[in-house]
Amino acid sequence: MSDTRAGPVPTGNTFDKYGSDNAVVRRLMGGFRGTLDDLWRTAAPRSVLDVGCGEGVLTEEWAERLGDGRTVGIDLDDPKLRGEWERRRRGNLEFVPADATALSFADDEFDLAAAIEVLEHVPDPEATVAEMARVAERHLLVSVPREPLWRALNLARGSYWRSLGNTPGHVNHWSKRSFASLLARHGSVIEARSPLPWTMLLVRLH
Repeated sequence: MSDTRAGPVPTGNTFDKYGSDNAVVRRLMGGFRGTLDDLWRTAAPRSVLDVGCGEGVLTEEWAERLGDGRTVGIDLDDPKLRGEWERRRRGNLEFVPADATALSFADDEFDLAAAIEVLEHVPDPEATVAEMARVAERHLLVSVPREPLWRALNLARGSYWRSLGNTPGHVNHWSKRSFASLLARHGSVIEARSPLPWTMLLVRLH
Protein backbone atom coordinates (compact mmCIF):
# COMPACT_ATOMS: atom_id res chain seq x y z
CA MET A 1 0.00 0.00 0.00
CA SER A 2 1.20 3.51 -0.66
CA ASP A 3 0.04 7.05 -0.06
CA THR A 4 -0.79 9.50 -2.86
CA ARG A 5 -2.56 12.85 -2.98
CA ALA A 6 -5.75 11.02 -3.90
CA GLY A 7 -5.44 8.81 -0.81
CA PRO A 8 -3.84 5.45 -0.06
CA VAL A 9 -3.91 2.88 -2.84
CA PRO A 10 -2.64 -0.70 -2.90
CA THR A 11 0.43 -1.24 -5.05
CA GLY A 12 0.55 -5.03 -5.21
CA ASN A 13 3.76 -6.55 -6.53
CA THR A 14 4.82 -3.89 -9.02
CA PHE A 15 7.97 -6.02 -9.50
CA ASP A 16 7.49 -9.77 -9.34
CA LYS A 17 10.38 -10.59 -7.03
CA TYR A 18 8.81 -13.97 -6.23
CA GLY A 19 8.92 -15.10 -9.87
CA SER A 20 11.99 -13.24 -11.12
CA ASP A 21 14.49 -15.03 -13.38
CA ASN A 22 17.30 -12.68 -12.29
CA ALA A 23 19.97 -14.76 -10.52
CA VAL A 24 20.74 -12.11 -7.90
CA VAL A 25 17.07 -11.52 -7.11
CA ARG A 26 16.46 -15.26 -6.89
CA ARG A 27 19.36 -15.63 -4.44
CA LEU A 28 18.13 -12.80 -2.25
CA MET A 29 14.56 -14.07 -2.32
CA GLY A 30 15.76 -17.54 -1.42
CA GLY A 31 17.22 -16.13 1.79
CA PHE A 32 14.07 -14.10 2.42
CA ARG A 33 11.70 -17.00 1.91
CA GLY A 34 13.88 -19.41 3.90
CA THR A 35 13.90 -17.03 6.88
CA LEU A 36 10.16 -16.42 6.57
CA ASP A 37 9.49 -20.14 6.56
CA ASP A 38 11.70 -20.64 9.63
CA LEU A 39 9.81 -18.01 11.61
CA TRP A 40 6.46 -19.38 10.40
CA ARG A 41 7.38 -22.81 11.73
CA THR A 42 8.47 -21.30 15.05
CA ALA A 43 5.15 -19.48 15.39
CA ALA A 44 3.14 -22.57 14.32
CA PRO A 45 -0.02 -20.50 13.79
CA ARG A 46 -3.51 -21.91 13.94
CA SER A 47 -5.07 -18.96 12.08
CA VAL A 48 -3.58 -15.99 10.23
CA LEU A 49 -4.44 -12.43 9.26
CA ASP A 50 -2.24 -11.19 6.39
CA VAL A 51 -2.21 -7.37 6.45
CA GLY A 52 -1.44 -5.68 3.13
CA CYS A 53 -1.72 -8.98 1.29
CA GLY A 54 -1.55 -7.49 -2.21
CA GLU A 55 -2.41 -10.11 -4.80
CA GLY A 56 -2.46 -12.79 -2.10
CA VAL A 57 0.56 -14.86 -3.18
CA LEU A 58 1.79 -15.56 0.36
CA THR A 59 -1.73 -15.59 1.79
CA GLU A 60 -2.71 -18.46 -0.48
CA GLU A 61 0.44 -20.41 0.39
CA TRP A 62 -0.25 -19.98 4.10
CA ALA A 63 -3.86 -21.08 3.68
CA GLU A 64 -2.66 -24.27 2.00
CA ARG A 65 -0.25 -24.94 4.86
CA LEU A 66 -2.96 -24.43 7.47
CA GLY A 67 -5.28 -26.97 5.89
CA ASP A 68 -8.64 -25.89 7.30
CA GLY A 69 -7.16 -23.19 9.57
CA ARG A 70 -8.71 -19.78 8.98
CA THR A 71 -6.67 -17.44 6.74
CA VAL A 72 -7.72 -13.87 5.93
CA GLY A 73 -5.92 -11.40 3.69
CA ILE A 74 -6.71 -7.69 3.76
CA ASP A 75 -5.69 -4.76 1.59
CA LEU A 76 -7.25 -1.55 0.36
CA ASP A 77 -10.04 -1.98 -2.17
CA ASP A 78 -8.85 -2.19 -5.76
CA PRO A 79 -10.42 -3.88 -8.83
CA LYS A 80 -7.12 -5.47 -9.94
CA LEU A 81 -6.56 -6.99 -6.51
CA ARG A 82 -10.14 -8.24 -6.37
CA GLY A 83 -9.52 -10.09 -9.63
CA GLU A 84 -6.45 -11.78 -8.15
CA TRP A 85 -8.32 -12.63 -4.97
CA GLU A 86 -11.10 -14.35 -6.92
CA ARG A 87 -8.51 -16.61 -8.57
CA ARG A 88 -7.06 -17.68 -5.22
CA ARG A 89 -10.13 -18.55 -3.19
CA ARG A 90 -10.29 -21.79 -1.21
CA GLY A 91 -12.39 -23.09 1.66
CA ASN A 92 -10.32 -21.65 4.51
CA LEU A 93 -9.20 -18.47 2.70
CA GLU A 94 -10.97 -15.12 2.60
CA PHE A 95 -9.92 -11.75 1.19
CA VAL A 96 -11.41 -8.56 2.61
CA PRO A 97 -10.95 -4.92 1.56
CA ALA A 98 -10.05 -3.07 4.78
CA ASP A 99 -8.16 -0.18 6.35
CA ALA A 100 -5.38 -1.68 8.46
CA THR A 101 -5.64 1.10 11.05
CA ALA A 102 -9.32 0.35 11.78
CA LEU A 103 -9.89 -3.38 11.53
CA SER A 104 -13.37 -4.81 12.02
CA PHE A 105 -12.08 -8.00 13.69
CA ALA A 106 -12.46 -8.77 17.39
CA ASP A 107 -9.64 -8.73 19.93
CA ASP A 108 -7.51 -11.91 19.69
CA GLU A 109 -9.53 -13.16 16.72
CA PHE A 110 -6.43 -14.56 14.97
CA ASP A 111 -3.53 -16.56 16.29
CA LEU A 112 -0.99 -14.60 14.20
CA ALA A 113 -1.06 -11.32 12.27
CA ALA A 114 1.53 -10.76 9.53
CA ALA A 115 2.68 -7.76 7.51
CA ILE A 116 5.30 -8.81 4.98
CA GLU A 117 6.89 -5.92 3.06
CA VAL A 118 3.99 -3.64 3.99
CA LEU A 119 4.83 -1.30 6.86
CA GLU A 120 7.30 0.74 4.80
CA HIS A 121 4.34 1.79 2.64
CA VAL A 122 1.64 2.71 5.16
CA PRO A 123 0.97 6.30 6.27
CA ASP A 124 0.60 5.33 9.96
CA PRO A 125 2.72 2.28 10.81
CA GLU A 126 2.28 2.70 14.58
CA ALA A 127 -1.52 2.51 14.27
CA THR A 128 -1.26 -0.43 11.88
CA VAL A 129 0.96 -2.42 14.26
CA ALA A 130 -1.31 -1.56 17.19
CA GLU A 131 -4.34 -2.93 15.34
CA MET A 132 -2.43 -6.07 14.35
CA ALA A 133 -1.48 -6.60 17.99
CA ARG A 134 -5.09 -6.11 19.06
CA VAL A 135 -6.58 -8.73 16.73
CA ALA A 136 -3.77 -11.31 17.19
CA GLU A 137 -3.59 -13.53 20.25
CA ARG A 138 -0.03 -14.88 20.14
CA HIS A 139 2.31 -13.58 17.44
CA LEU A 140 3.17 -10.87 14.93
CA LEU A 141 5.33 -11.74 11.92
CA VAL A 142 6.66 -8.69 10.08
CA SER A 143 9.34 -7.67 7.61
CA VAL A 144 10.62 -4.38 6.17
CA PRO A 145 13.63 -3.27 4.09
CA ARG A 146 16.68 -2.76 6.30
CA GLU A 147 17.93 0.82 6.13
CA PRO A 148 20.23 2.42 5.20
CA LEU A 149 21.42 -0.78 3.50
CA TRP A 150 18.38 -0.94 1.20
CA ARG A 151 18.95 2.52 -0.25
CA ALA A 152 22.71 1.95 -0.50
CA LEU A 153 22.11 -1.17 -2.58
CA ASN A 154 19.70 0.74 -4.83
CA LEU A 155 22.34 3.41 -5.41
CA ALA A 156 25.00 0.77 -6.03
CA ARG A 157 22.94 -0.65 -8.90
CA GLY A 158 22.24 2.84 -10.28
CA SER A 159 18.59 3.11 -9.23
CA TYR A 160 16.59 6.01 -7.74
CA TRP A 161 19.46 8.50 -7.64
CA ARG A 162 17.13 11.49 -7.47
CA SER A 163 15.54 10.12 -4.28
CA LEU A 164 18.89 9.04 -2.78
CA GLY A 165 18.13 5.39 -3.37
CA ASN A 166 14.65 5.38 -1.86
CA THR A 167 12.30 2.97 -3.59
CA PRO A 168 9.10 4.71 -4.80
CA GLY A 169 6.30 4.19 -2.28
CA HIS A 170 8.57 3.70 0.72
CA VAL A 171 7.46 6.36 3.20
CA ASN A 172 8.88 4.77 6.37
CA HIS A 173 12.48 3.71 7.00
CA TRP A 174 13.90 1.61 9.83
CA SER A 175 17.21 0.18 10.90
CA LYS A 176 17.03 -3.28 12.46
CA ARG A 177 17.25 -1.72 15.94
CA SER A 178 14.59 0.96 15.37
CA PHE A 179 12.18 -1.55 13.84
CA ALA A 180 12.61 -3.93 16.77
CA SER A 181 11.96 -0.98 19.11
CA LEU A 182 8.64 -0.24 17.36
CA LEU A 183 7.46 -3.84 17.69
CA ALA A 184 8.71 -4.26 21.26
CA ARG A 185 5.97 -1.88 22.43
CA HIS A 186 3.53 -4.72 21.89
CA GLY A 187 5.43 -7.80 22.98
CA SER A 188 8.75 -9.61 23.13
CA VAL A 189 10.84 -9.88 19.97
CA ILE A 190 11.72 -13.57 20.13
CA GLU A 191 13.39 -13.72 16.70
CA ALA A 192 15.16 -10.89 14.83
CA ARG A 193 16.60 -12.02 11.52
CA SER A 194 18.47 -10.16 8.77
CA PRO A 195 18.07 -11.86 5.39
CA LEU A 196 19.90 -9.45 3.06
CA PRO A 197 18.62 -6.70 2.72
CA TRP A 198 15.61 -7.03 5.04
CA THR A 199 14.72 -7.08 8.72
CA MET A 200 12.29 -9.80 9.78
CA LEU A 201 10.83 -10.14 13.28
CA LEU A 202 8.69 -12.63 15.16
CA VAL A 203 7.02 -11.03 18.17
CA ARG A 204 5.35 -12.84 21.07
CA LEU A 205 2.50 -10.60 22.16
CA HIS A 206 1.97 -9.56 25.78
